[in-house]
Amino acid sequence: MRSVFLLLVVAVVFSSCNEYQKVLKNDDVKAKYDLAQKYYDEGDFKRAKRLYEQIAPRYVGKPQGERVMFFFADTYFKTKDYYLAGYQFERFIKSYPRSDKIQEATFFGAKSYYELSPAYSLDQTDTDKALVKLQSFINTYPESEFFDEANAMAKELTAKKEKKQLEIAKQFNKLGQFNYPILVSAITSLDNFISDNPGSIYREEALYYKIEATTNLAMNSVESKRKERLEDAQAAYNTLFRYYPDTKFKKKADNLSSKIQKELGSYANSK
Repeated sequence: MRSVFLLLVVAVVFSSCNEYQKVLKNDDVKAKYDLAQKYYDEGDFKRAKRLYEQIAPRYVGKPQGERVMFFFADTYFKTKDYYLAGYQFERFIKSYPRSDKIQEATFFGAKSYYELSPAYSLDQTDTDKALVKLQSFINTYPESEFFDEANAMAKELTAKKEKKQLEIAKQFNKLGQFNYPILVSAITSLDNFISDNPGSIYREEALYYKIEATTNLAMNSVESKRKERLEDAQAAYNTLFRYYPDTKFKKKADNLSSKIQKELGSYANSK
């Protein structure tokens, strides 16, 4: 019985492959359309995509053209070819702005670029494009079934961009340990991050690194700037604890503050 079953499976697979190759090579557009839809419904998106690719130009301007173009774009998304999925969904949106599939196409077009978004350390061009498209979708379709997912993706990508911005500032801070003038760039970058991203999940971390950068700069400043910079470092410490009294950086921040207070104390004693 097992052998018979295996033979039947092989026969079905062979028959399916034979049918696919036969339809793929002939000029019967209707046969290709029907088989493409059959494969799409069965989840065989790779074969469906190949067939849609052949017939899509033939359906431009025809009643079925809207349906063909949408499913063609979706097969690219389903096979994880996100560059072409994004491109094809954009074409669909421009070609059929009144389609009842426009909301779905807008969402999956945006999601295609979300999928292309790289690690935070790399170029974020696709991340920027995804954010623009996701925000447009969120603003246009607040009642959509995809709204929550789009919002979650937008937050994730925003956090990724914030992470990149913070890591650049931290890199300046690290380099500043060996080249103190670079600490000025670190402090500027951290100030920009804090002001530009008031709701960031990385804000606490940025406030701590500002203490570290301002303290290191003050400790290695010329005498004429030293006291003022020590006071700036203490102000940075106070800001962290004003917003995050239970900060996870408490121990390290307190150690830096002790150094600041000791140095400031020497000025008080001298006076």
